[in-house]
Amino acid sequence: MTNEEIQEIFFQECDEGLVSAEAGLMACRAGEQDADTINTIFRAVHSIKGGAGAFGFAALQSFTHHFETVLDLVRGGELPLDDGLMTVLLRAFDTLSDHVAAIRGMGGAPDDADVLGLLKAIGEGERPAPAAEAPVPQPVPEAAPASDAAAEMDLSFDLDALLGSLDTGAGEDVAAPAPSVEKPWRVHCRPGRGAMHNGGEPLLLLRELRALGAEILSVDTDRVPTLDMFDAEAAYFGWTLRVPAQVNRETIEEIFEFVADDCALVIEKDEPSAGGAAALPEPAPDMEAAAAPAVESAPGTVSSPVPPPASDRTAPRESASPAAPPASQTIRVDLDKLDRLVNLVGELVITQAMLSQRLLNCGLASIQELTDLDHLTRELQDSAMSIRAQPVKSVFSRVPRIIRELEGQTGKRVRLEVEGEGTELDKTVIERIGEPLTHLIRNSVDHGIESPADRIAAGKDPEGTVRLTAEHRGGRILITVEDDGKGIDRERVLALAVERGIVAADARLSDEEIDNLIFAPGFSTARTVSNISGRGVGMDVVRQNVQALGGRITISSRPGRGSVFTLALPLTLAILDGMIVSVGEQTYVIPLTHILESLRPEPQDIKPLGRNRHMLDVRGAFLPVQSVGDQLGIRGAESDPTRAVLIVVESEAHGQSVLMVDAIRDQRQVVIKSLETNYRQVEGCAGATILGDGRVALILDVEALVAPRTGAEDEPQRRRA
Repeated sequence: MTNEEIQEIFFQECDEGLVSAEAGLMACRAGEQDADTINTIFRAVHSIKGGAGAFGFAALQSFTHHFETVLDLVRGGELPLDDGLMTVLLRAFDTLSDHVAAIRGMGGAPDDADVLGLLKAIGEGERPAPAAEAPVPQPVPEAAPASDAAAEMDLSFDLDALLGSLDTGAGEDVAAPAPSVEKPWRVHCRPGRGAMHNGGEPLLLLRELRALGAEILSVDTDRVPTLDMFDAEAAYFGWTLRVPAQVNRETIEEIFEFVADDCALVIEKDEPSAGGAAALPEPAPDMEAAAAPAVESAPGTVSSPVPPPASDRTAPRESASPAAPPASQTIRVDLDKLDRLVNLVGELVITQAMLSQRLLNCGLASIQELTDLDHLTRELQDSAMSIRAQPVKSVFSRVPRIIRELEGQTGKRVRLEVEGEGTELDKTVIERIGEPLTHLIRNSVDHGIESPADRIAAGKDPEGTVRLTAEHRGGRILITVEDDGKGIDRERVLALAVERGIVAADARLSDEEIDNLIFAPGFSTARTVSNISGRGVGMDVVRQNVQALGGRITISSRPGRGSVFTLALPLTLAILDGMIVSVGEQTYVIPLTHILESLRPEPQDIKPLGRNRHMLDVRGAFLPVQSVGDQLGIRGAESDPTRAVLIVVESEAHGQSVLMVDAIRDQRQVVIKSLETNYRQVEGCAGATILGDGRVALILDVEALVAPRTGAEDEPQRRRA
């Protein structure tokens, strides 16, 4: 594995660590300040620090060192997690995220001087200011590189430096602890044979100890072989160091946490009579050892291999514990390979449909092998889709920071409630809903939530609430952004729309139509242009991006009570179950997720409504009938509902309606092909597919077909050819 590949794994682990740390911080902010939550945050920051040191990201390593120092004080009970400290930790997390983005080339190095100063002061015993005195930081577009002692870690060294004159070089500004009456620690470590096989560097461990104020007492060079026997990838040295008493034992152990299998370690209290040289521990005999063996030491000392992580140290040890259950195993797969797999599965589905069609034409449709092939193809497709599925948590995790930044910019107080983070969605959809979701959150805070003074005057809690949820419903996923703000000012929206020529001055619009005006290009209700809004490019982008995914966005707003934005998105962009229908000479596919039932009506079930419109009586409920042939201008389509097939469908925006088609031909899985990519957008159609006989069929957009029409739109949409 190349260094670039190892570094990419580190970046992925950074992303996972940031998600874990932010979830823990938000839980602490909500009052769940238990030991497990705090340990989770600490381990995430510590893991990022360890990787940063290994790859020479000095600024990131320095910042995480001071960050974890404060977290260590919190988890040790030495520092109460009050509102002031919580604000500092959230600021530190945001800066940490910027540092990670900088090393990935996604922005300049952040200006962390203020936050770093706060962390250092707290680590040295200074109490943080109250929350009101520690404002949320403003986003910084780009800053100059951090002024650490070294821009990147210098790993070059000579033999003298290795034997005791180590350059700290990590860019950390850590003063040696003050003298203490307590006895300092004496640390003996000896890397094993495999210490550098996985990109490890023992020198970095020593530099971390030096950053804590440690001094090297002796270096064992007895195992250095002659030049003809020298292995450049082996470890031959052992070190004895003295670490100040103020450093926690756990802090020393955590430095060696990632090399437990490849480094023998003894930590003991330093005795005044002890000489500079000491019997160094022996490393584990091979890389498969669970931990380095304990080494006998002087009476009254503690000698042990590297212990388990902090969260497990309180668990009692059993003398003969049973074998641990196998750990969950995962493998990282390049997305291009996964996409190729899904595409091949799609082509297999098409080929299987063609084979079924040919066998049907030959009168062999009922053979067992064909049924087995159909089942296996469906299982393969389900497995491939499940691999692509990802929880929406990866997108939702960005929202808390957006909320914090908006609080700082607007002076508003906002509480975020999140539900359904584990809901899974196709990874392509996950990647593309980030921007629409960001716009919706910013809109809710900037335009929806009132200022604390206005909320108090309206009899509300001064802290507004934004609720973000995700759930599966009817083969689709619904993502909602709800706020308890002032709602949409429809009079102002309509007046601005008339002023800007979006609608006619004499237009009579329903509340729903007025609400949807905010999606018009260039429309904005902001009175002034700011960093948050006012340019009219937000909500229009939201609707375009959601529609490009084959989804829909709807609004529900109540003046003085708030607004709800609902995104209805497809679970996958690749394959769906569909009903194949005919309209005139054309063949179409209706997604099964929308279909409730199909029927041939009796004459008494059909009620005329105006010109060319009908209603269907379905067990006492009257539903509007939409002729697919009329809306798409299909020649030869059946116009009499009593001789056609009526399909009752349900849409997210308009409830239940009825689509009128000529006949139902089949029901099967189809592979979705993008019309925009291969042709152009077709009104009323969401995509295309290839049928078993090789013909192309359009997939109907049910939401667009059942949308209510008024006035002239009662007439057929297109002149029949």
